[in-house]
Amino acid sequence: MVECTATRPAGRWGVPVEAWRRVATRRKRGPASVLDWRGAAALADCAAGLGGARSSSTVYRLFFRLVLCRLPAEWVHRVAFGLLRVLAATPAVGALVRWLCAPKDPILRVRAFGRELPSPVGLAAGFDKDAEGFNALADLGFGFVEVGTVTPLPQPGNPRPRLWRLPADGALLNRMGFNNHGAAHARARLSRKRRALIGVNVGKNRQTPAENAASDYVRAAETLGQVADYLVVNVSSPNTPGLRELQNVDVLRGLLTQVKQALSRASARPVPLLVKIDPDLSDAAVDAVADLVLELGLDGIVATNTTLDARALKSPKELVGDPPRGGISGQPLARRSLEVLERLHAKVKDRLLLISVGGVFSADDVWERLRAGATLVQVYTAFVYGGPFFMRRLNRELAARLRREGSHPQAVAGGPARPVAAETPTTALKNAEGPPASGR
Repeated sequence: MVECTATRPAGRWGVPVEAWRRVATRRKRGPASVLDWRGAAALADCAAGLGGARSSSTVYRLFFRLVLCRLPAEWVHRVAFGLLRVLAATPAVGALVRWLCAPKDPILRVRAFGRELPSPVGLAAGFDKDAEGFNALADLGFGFVEVGTVTPLPQPGNPRPRLWRLPADGALLNRMGFNNHGAAHARARLSRKRRALIGVNVGKNRQTPAENAASDYVRAAETLGQVADYLVVNVSSPNTPGLRELQNVDVLRGLLTQVKQALSRASARPVPLLVKIDPDLSDAAVDAVADLVLELGLDGIVATNTTLDARALKSPKELVGDPPRGGISGQPLARRSLEVLERLHAKVKDRLLLISVGGVFSADDVWERLRAGATLVQVYTAFVYGGPFFMRRLNRELAARLRREGSHPQAVAGGPARPVAAETPTTALKNAEGPPASGR
């Protein structure tokens, strides 16, 4: 978990004394009913302090342990995400959340996909499957949001229950199975005004045979290409039978070639295209995918998806399953995800944009991924465990770390991380025309 970065004296329940003083000062000026936005900001600072420390005495951690962990994980996700969207749709609340949480420190800014992003840390695919709350999530401090996985046709996914928390491991176990409302639904949502860069992660429908998988990815690309800031081909989820077999380069070559052509037909604006790989690939297979991506002129790789390796888990096998009943995300994935990133960067250098995901829980983790060659970093499980102010704290800690290491160093992997990430030559050229016109 991310530790609270506040070095100020701690008061009641570990909240910085200064935060309590700000609340108290506002309360003296009038009743709570007329508490102005600055007072609300002070209260939110207290909430951030309460949810930010590792200590189990903090309010969010207690609430998570005593309440949320006793409720079905998917139900909690649905209710919490729905509440977040409702609050963000309220202009005053949404503006306050943005004021509190949006990354403002210029040292965090990165350039990727032809755009300047406010932070190199984004939200991985899987949280907002149907592009229903990307603005609300961006308001919480994410530098970008990847929605999906979206399939051409709607599908219900695997039977419930299909999502479990593994708190002993700082992990989640899921066998969701690409549950979503389909590409047409996502396209309508993404045509609305947006406040952040939005990537779209696409996959195949469960009933589509592996030999016809390319047609599903092509249909999804044609439907969503015009409204995506970048597109990710997901061939690495363990929860759709036969999907990971598509990572074989002999199969993947034809699939990616067809998707690239479909994107060219779908949008007059070139759309950056990436592929997402799994951590259970052998080193030789990782190298083969990297060579293929370079050969085809794609823009990057997302590494990595969830793992089926449960050997290091502390959680009981009765819960996890043997073999695991789904993909594992979070801290157990961290080491292999980093190894894959380092291997990819050693092979492709700065010729591809690399997005690192898997086991990122702290600013130090982000720093480590940047040092290893990542242009951007994504989180998912840490956000579930860390609560709504997780990104606010993470961005502050990352800014502090970047300043300690030196402002905007330009060294490549192996030296200080680059807070302003270099674009790949293909991405910079492709995005010269700017972002999607629709929904802006």
